[in-house]
Amino acid sequence: MSINAPLIKVKLLNPEFPNKSTGIINGKSSGLLNWNDIAYPQMYDLYQTLLANFWKAQEINMQDDIKQWDMLSPVEQDVFLRINTQLASLDSLQTPTMSQVMDYVSDSSFKAIFAVIAQQEAVHNESYSYLLSSLVPLREQNDRFNEAKTDPIVRKRNEKIVEAYELFRESPSALNLFKLGVNSINLEGIYFYAGFAFFYHLAGQQKMLKTSTMISYIQRDEMQHAYFMSQFIRILLTENPELHTEENINYIYRTIDQAVQLEKEWAAIILKDIKGIDLNEFGAYVEYLANKRFRQLGMKNFYPERENPMPWIHVFSDEMMNETKSDFFEQKSRTYSKVSQSNGFDEL
Repeated sequence: MSINAPLIKVKLLNPEFPNKSTGIINGKSSGLLNWNDIAYPQMYDLYQTLLANFWKAQEINMQDDIKQWDMLSPVEQDVFLRINTQLASLDSLQTPTMSQVMDYVSDSSFKAIFAVIAQQEAVHNESYSYLLSSLVPLREQNDRFNEAKTDPIVRKRNEKIVEAYELFRESPSALNLFKLGVNSINLEGIYFYAGFAFFYHLAGQQKMLKTSTMISYIQRDEMQHAYFMSQFIRILLTENPELHTEENINYIYRTIDQAVQLEKEWAAIILKDIKGIDLNEFGAYVEYLANKRFRQLGMKNFYPERENPMPWIHVFSDEMMNETKSDFFEQKSRTYSKVSQSNGFDEL
């Protein structure tokens, strides 16, 4: 298979093919999903984890934060609104992008996970709007969303992601799907996390705790999304060795490093007047996040190995929110229960 050859949209039903797909792209698959007979059984665990995370923005009562809003400094309010709408603008890209990827993925279990991710990103987008509606009038909300579209540093930061997503939309190929995946990791595993840090900084001062609660719910989802995408890329490279080139490995290092540098540049502008956030420490935190993404991709650290350099954020770390996911490329095979009249599907 040529890595630049156009991917063909997968038919809804191919009765002549097996239910267990022979590949995540360009595989033979009937289109019917039997979770007991899938190529990568660990995907069922991830699917269940994603479903267990289900939540709605309206579950969080914002009254305490509404009362505290006017107690924030003008700088804190400005940064709060800017980061909120910037995160919302990124989430707006994810739902349609993940939905489009589904058309070209031949493994039905992966299709199902992409569908859940697309739905969760829509929930995240609504959540940012819910926060805004609790705190500022509609006119200011609209002004902030427009600001997120036109801010030069935000556009520069997002340009590579949008470029990769649009490239796949216009020319879906194995190579462009690989590049989309790498940029999705940047979006969900670096940009989002770095944006969350400001809200956790406020929470550390007992400010806007309901907001930080909602952000922690979003992070819990994004943790799984970034993990899934890293595994998707590894499987893509394993099943399609023509993609596993030195050039593409260098693309991963280069693209994630670009995101790290852009995030530092963004932070130097938007967080420079926030007391209590050291920009050098923040830069090291972004590198720490990037190293984590490299390891999830089965690659070596690109930056100096270090512990989380922002200890005050540890309570909101992935490890505190959820058990650290072991990499299923290194797991021993598990025995999965089969459905019977005595156990039922819910007990799997």
